[in-house]
Amino acid sequence: MSPNPPAGRRRRAAPLAAGIVVALAVSGLTGGNAQADAVEQIVNGTFDDGHVPWWSTANLTLDSSDGRLCADVPGGTINPWDAIIGQDDIALQAGATYEFRFFGSATPGKVGKALIQLPVAPYTQYLAANPALNVSGDSYRYTFTSPVDLPNAQVAFQIGGSTQPWRICLDDISLTGDAEPDVYEPDTGPRVRVNQVGYLPRGPKNATVVTEVAEALPWQLRNDAGTVVASGTTQPRGLDESSGQRVHSIDFGDHQKRGTGYTLTTDGDTSRPFDIGTGFYEQLRLDALRFYYTQRSGVEIREDLRPGYGRPAGHIGVAPNQGDVSVPCQPGVCEYSLDVSGGWYDAGDHGKYVVNGGISVHQLMSEYERSLLARTGELWKLRDGTLDLPESGNWVPDILDEARWEQEFLLKMQVPAGQPYAGMVHHKIHDDSWTGLPLLPHLDPKRRELHPVSTAATLNLAATAAQAARVYLPYDWRFALENLRAAKTAWAAATSNPAMYADPNDGNGGGAYADDNVTDEFYWAAAELFITTGAGEYRDFLLASPLHTTDVWRDRGFDWGNTAQLGRLQLATLPNRLPDRERIRQSVVTGADTYLATMEAHPYGIPYAPTDNTYDWGSNNLILNNAIVMAVAFDITGTDRYRDGVLETMDYIFGRNALNQSYVTGYGEVASENQHSRWYAHQLNTDLPNPPRGTLSGGPNSSIQDPVAQQKLQGCAPQFCYLDDIESWSTNELTINWNAPLAWLAAFVADQDNGDARGRLR
Repeated sequence: MSPNPPAGRRRRAAPLAAGIVVALAVSGLTGGNAQADAVEQIVNGTFDDGHVPWWSTANLTLDSSDGRLCADVPGGTINPWDAIIGQDDIALQAGATYEFRFFGSATPGKVGKALIQLPVAPYTQYLAANPALNVSGDSYRYTFTSPVDLPNAQVAFQIGGSTQPWRICLDDISLTGDAEPDVYEPDTGPRVRVNQVGYLPRGPKNATVVTEVAEALPWQLRNDAGTVVASGTTQPRGLDESSGQRVHSIDFGDHQKRGTGYTLTTDGDTSRPFDIGTGFYEQLRLDALRFYYTQRSGVEIREDLRPGYGRPAGHIGVAPNQGDVSVPCQPGVCEYSLDVSGGWYDAGDHGKYVVNGGISVHQLMSEYERSLLARTGELWKLRDGTLDLPESGNWVPDILDEARWEQEFLLKMQVPAGQPYAGMVHHKIHDDSWTGLPLLPHLDPKRRELHPVSTAATLNLAATAAQAARVYLPYDWRFALENLRAAKTAWAAATSNPAMYADPNDGNGGGAYADDNVTDEFYWAAAELFITTGAGEYRDFLLASPLHTTDVWRDRGFDWGNTAQLGRLQLATLPNRLPDRERIRQSVVTGADTYLATMEAHPYGIPYAPTDNTYDWGSNNLILNNAIVMAVAFDITGTDRYRDGVLETMDYIFGRNALNQSYVTGYGEVASENQHSRWYAHQLNTDLPNPPRGTLSGGPNSSIQDPVAQQKLQGCAPQFCYLDDIESWSTNELTINWNAPLAWLAAFVADQDNGDARGRLR
C-alpha cells in the first residue's frame, strides 16, 4: 500500500499498451551478479483449484470458479490501495533478475497497478507497473532486479481509486528468477536534434547531430515542399559529457524566411519538423500562464474557461475532503487554526508551500514589471482578458489577477497578532500523510495540517508582499497597503527569529523544503523592501550583506532555495537609489557572460554544466533561470548576444537535447505529456486529462529517486536521466515554480518580434 510519495527537497516510458511488452529493468543495483533459480515463486497462479493463498481487501470478494481470479471492484474508492488483490511471502534474492507475467482483463477497461514490494511501511517498491487492462484481456510481462534479500515480499494488484464499479480478472500469474534483464533504451528518433517548435526569423538557429564521424559533414535545410533552401557543413564537437554522445553542431541562422514544416538533413538522417516564425512564442506566453488557473485550490475550475479541465473546488471542507478553511497545526506546534484556503497547489500533490509559492508569484509579478520597464516589453500582451480567468473584465491585467490568487494565500499563512511568533509565516500546509495517484483535489480525505513557522517562509512573504505593494498600487491601493504592512511585519519577525529552519525530516504527506541558510532570503527581502520604500534600514542591510558583493551566479542556477539572485536582478532592473547600483547592474552582465560562455562551450548549447556532471532535480527550471540572467543582461545592455543566448536555451527545452523531445506539453512533435500529477493523470485513468498545454516537466535528474526511474535509468548519462512517466516524480514532476521561469521567458522571447528587437530598459 505504498503512497508513492515524492522525496528529497521536493519532493517516461510511454503508458503501457495492451499486448505490448514493456520492460522495467534494474541493473547494477548491487555489486553482485546473483542468479535466482528459474523456479516458480507464485503459489497457485493459474487458479485451477481455487485461489488460496491469494487474499484481498475486505471490499472485494474473490471468485475463481471459472479458472481465473476475478473480483467486482466497488466504485467510490479514493486511493489505489483502497482495493487490493495480493499474495505474501515471496522470496527475493539481492542482485537476481526476475520475470513477472500475468494475464489481465477489465470491464470496462481500466489502468491497474501491479507491484512487487515490501509488505510493510515504507512499502518499498521493487517493481511498479501500470498495465492498461482492456475488456478482451491481454498478457503482460516485466522484468526487474531485486536490490535486497527478502523472504516475505508481496505481490499486489492495487485496483482502487475508481468512481465507478468495474470487474477485474487475472490468470497465469508467474514470477521466476534467472531472467535476462531487459535494458531500457529510449526512442530518441532521428539523430538530428532541433528545436521542434521553431526559431525566430532573425534569431540564431542551431542544431546538433549525433554521429561517430569525426570530419565535418554536409547538411541541407529543406522547406515543407522538400526543396533545399540552405546548406553548409557541420562543426565537429567531439564527446559531449552530459549525454555520452559524439556530436556535431549545425548553424543555419542565415536562413530567415518564415515557414512551417522545415527539416534538417545530415549524415543520412532527417530531423523532426519545425517552423520559422513567431506565433508559437505568443501562444506560449499565454499557455504557460494559463497553467496556473487549473492549479488553483479552493475554487471550482470552470469547464467553459478550461475545456477538459473543469473540476469541483478542492479543499473547501465538503466530504470526504476536510478542507483548508480552518486548518490546525501539527500536534504540539500551535493552539490555533487558520483559514489558508486558496492559493495554488504546488505540484503534482495537494500541498501548498510558501517557499515554492514565493519564487513563483515573484516571477509572475516580475514578468509584469519587465513588461513595464524594458524597451521591448509589450504590456498590452498581458492586459485584462488575455488569460480567460474568472476575474477577466475587472480592468486588472490577468497576470496580476492570477498572481493575486497565490499572494492572498501567502498572506493567510502569517501568524496573527497575539499568538506566539506573531508575524512569522508557516512553512507549508498539506495532508498529514501521502495520498496516491490519481486523486482529484475534492476527493482528498486526509487531515490538513499547518507546519511550523520558518525564517525562510517569513522572508518569502516579506519579499513578495513588498513587491505586491508597488505592483498592485495602481489597481487596488487597499490590497497594496495590506501587503506593505505584512511585508514590514514579516521582516521584523524574521530579524527577531533569524534561524528558525524547516525540519528536513518533515516530509510525510508533502515535501520538506528544508533550507538551513537563509542569508539569501534576507537579501532578497531587503532588496524588495528597499525598492518599494527606499527606507534606509533596508539599504543599510543590503550594503552590509556579504551577498551584496559576492558572485551569486551559481553554475547550477537559482531556485527556491537560492534567492539572492532574485534580489540582485531586481536591484539591477527596477528604479532605486542604491549608491552602487551601476556595480550591481554590471554584476548581472558578468553573470550572463559566464552562462553564455558555458553555452558556447556546450555541444548542445545549454547554459548549464555542473562541475560534477550531475543534473539536479528540476534541471529544466535551473536552465531557464540561467537564461533569465542573460535576458536581463540584454535589457540592461541591449547587446544581441545575450538575447541570442536566451533563444538558444529555448532550443534545448524544445527538443535540441539528447532525448530529442520537447519538455513542454503540447509543444513539439514529441513532447512530455505524462508529468507527475494526481489530477492530470490520463496515464492512470483515461477519464482524466494530461497536463494542460504549456506545462514544463522538471527534466533530467541524475539522482533518479523514484522507483520507476531507478528500474530503468541506472547509470544514465545526465541528459538521459528522464522518463515521461507519471510515476517518475523525480524526473517528470510539474510545479508552479518551474512554470514561472517558462512564462517569464516566453514573454521575453515573444517581445523580441523577429529576433531583432532593440534592448535596454526604458
